[in-house]
Amino acid sequence: MNTPKAFAVLGPTASGKTGLALKIAETLPVEIISLDSALVYRGMDIGTAKPTADERAAVPHHLIDIISPPENYSAAQFVADCVRLVNEIHARGRLPLIVGGTMMYFHALTEGLNDLPEADAAVRAQLQADKVAHGLAYLYRRLQEIDPETAGRLKANDSQRIERALEVFMLTGKPLSRHFAEKETHTPPLDLCTVALIPENRALLHAQIAKRFGQMLEQGFLDEMRTLRTRYPELAADSTAMRCVGYRQAWDYLEGLTDYGTFVEKGIAATRQLAKRQLTWLRKIPLAHAIDPYGEADYVQTALTLVRRHFGLEAV
Repeated sequence: MNTPKAFAVLGPTASGKTGLALKIAETLPVEIISLDSALVYRGMDIGTAKPTADERAAVPHHLIDIISPPENYSAAQFVADCVRLVNEIHARGRLPLIVGGTMMYFHALTEGLNDLPEADAAVRAQLQADKVAHGLAYLYRRLQEIDPETAGRLKANDSQRIERALEVFMLTGKPLSRHFAEKETHTPPLDLCTVALIPENRALLHAQIAKRFGQMLEQGFLDEMRTLRTRYPELAADSTAMRCVGYRQAWDYLEGLTDYGTFVEKGIAATRQLAKRQLTWLRKIPLAHAIDPYGEADYVQTALTLVRRHFGLEAV
């Protein structure tokens, strides 16, 4: 079976991904699949720089406004939804364009999901008791018996990793080394061509981030936060939705924990830190092309050429 093709536009926050995607959509029959963990939430529009109603009316968008802020949406759900949507878009005779900057989602899509179990309090307590009773060397010998490959790459005094490897085996019945081996055989579900917007001049990106944060405030970001807190009283500062950049800082301000100037400063700083993490990710992954949105005069044409080539379209 042929692996379905999709084209991905990645980049740090505020680098112009949405603008480029909309430009591509003016020429080619694309539908946009959002690769953004913040855009899934209903009611979180201003602080996430969600595409406007007009933009979404002009081009079909997917995976936006699909859950309420108290709910959670996992990388596994994203992969399943994304692959389904790519097939549906192809069935409509259109081209799937995956656009965003949530690199955890992209990694899950291209490299596979980490199927290791979450920490288990009961198992950890048992391992701690065994360590107290018999010593760390006893745990290490157990690991050597059940998973010599993992034991061989760990130091005998690396208590944290030894206990985690034993925990994984106790919870799944499979040694950690086999989990890693199975992940390495992952076959990507999509044939992806990936282009990234990577600003070479970081100062220009930082200026754009500050400008956009100011625009969000003018558009009523704090009112949006007040509405969310009223509509969803179960939300808390550590809710997943409130960890989105800007929202946690707005929460602290509305709680009276910071003054307005500090809130703005922290919101911009958090957005810059997000961009830095995204750029670090992007430099590690294979890209068909890296575009400097501030340095290339006509990068829309570059992107269009790559999209046409990937989908086997004749140049118009």
